Amino acid sequence: MAGEATAFDVGDYVVYPKHGVGRVIELQNEEIAGMQLELYVLRFEKERMTLRVPTNKIESIGMRKLSSDKTLKEAMETLKGKPKVKRTMWSRRAQEYEAKINSGDLVSIAEVTRDLFRPDDQPEQSYSERQIFEAASSRLARELAAMEKTDEPTALEKILDVLREHAPQYYDNNDED
Repeated sequence: MAGEATAFDVGDYVVYPKHGVGRVIELQNEEIAGMQLELYVLRFEKERMTLRVPTNKIESIGMRKLSSDKTLKEAMETLKGKPKVKRTMWSRRAQEYEAKINSGDLVSIAEVTRDLFRPDDQPEQSYSERQIFEAASSRLARELAAMEKTDEPTALEKILDVLREHAPQYYDNNDED
């Protein structure tokens, strides 16, 4: 049953799509409902949460190692692009944004972060827009921080710097639309 069961080692940072970056703190063997299961014990510091994931479920869940440098570079480039805001109802867009965040895909999360970013001189966001922006930017920052061996606030500031630098060009030309 355990072909490549130990794809992650204790101490590795992993991405769990619905919760973001966690760390493997232990590999356990437990008997649950009469079956022997090998479990990864993940710790998510920000949420103060511990999660046990059967090693045979990591693929179906979508748990993965931290993104490659190439993917990180692509995500950072995505932040520099023009925000794409569909003219659909907010509830539909919010669902799409949540789905992208929960996909665990770094580039999709960067798209949400870019699309919901508002420069300081722009109209205020609604509460739910702000919540989704913070969820996406925090998820992105945690993976960036783990990859660059820094902390989340430092990584978030780096992301916001990129957004602040590139967003104004898309907001200044509103009269040309």
